Amino acid sequence: MPEQRTTGVWYAVFAYAFWGVVPVYLQLTKGIDGFELIGWRVLASVVVAFGLVAMTRGWVRLRAILRNRRDTWTLVLAGHVVLVNWTAFIVAVLADKVLETSLGYFLNPLVSVVLAVLFLGERLRPAQWVAVGLGAVGVLVMIIGYGEVPWFGLTVAISFGVYGLIKKRVGGSVDALSGLTIETTAVIPASLIMLGIAVSINGVTVGAAGTTGIWATVGLGLVTALPLLAFSAAARRISLSALAFTQYLAPIISFLFGAFVMHEPMPLERWIGFALVWLSLVLVSIDLLVARAIRAR
Repeated sequence: MPEQRTTGVWYAVFAYAFWGVVPVYLQLTKGIDGFELIGWRVLASVVVAFGLVAMTRGWVRLRAILRNRRDTWTLVLAGHVVLVNWTAFIVAVLADKVLETSLGYFLNPLVSVVLAVLFLGERLRPAQWVAVGLGAVGVLVMIIGYGEVPWFGLTVAISFGVYGLIKKRVGGSVDALSGLTIETTAVIPASLIMLGIAVSINGVTVGAAGTTGIWATVGLGLVTALPLLAFSAAARRISLSALAFTQYLAPIISFLFGAFVMHEPMPLERWIGFALVWLSLVLVSIDLLVARAIRAR
């Protein structure tokens, strides 16, 4: 068991570190229209997903899930929600707004807490209320001081929170690979529409990033699948609370890249806003540890 937990932690670190460096990877696709890139990402992900299903002989599992109409339609809905998340994320990164995507994933645990109250009937503990309040104030400080609403960050946070809420409906009955296959296949029509509109307006821009950009676009299928499969492997081996702590790795890496490599603007109000969000996450983490210790008694 200790060995399994150690392996699980490494899977989790790999998954979240991988997600954290995706903005770095996307720099290879600069010059490609963001909405066109989403279309190619979906198509590449479908090819990789079906390839992995064939390699792992997962057809029986896939067919069993498709026979369950409730799970199938839940995954179709989840696919469209995560498409919104991917779109906001990629368009933001290509527009040099990596810090907004980082903010979105920092806010995600707080959004998940609020969604649990609204849709699952969960009650917040006092520390959680304070954390949500601090996070909201942090965003408000950025809006007032910076002069604009961080729409990309909020869209990333809310869409990923809703995605997690929807996925709770299928729980452990759907493995990660089958889920990815159904979700990506379901959004092919929407992605083709986006691709068609983008091409009709700007032409085919995938060649604008050169040979490197074309190969990076092809590689988006693996970039989508690998961290998700690692995350699934981690979730089977370690507790949710352990996963909750490792999830901060992705936005930390993105923040460091956006602030210190891309040199995105970081005026005082943005530092204050991020600091309030970080403080709220510290409170949530401490509250999680305390609640876990009380349950263990």
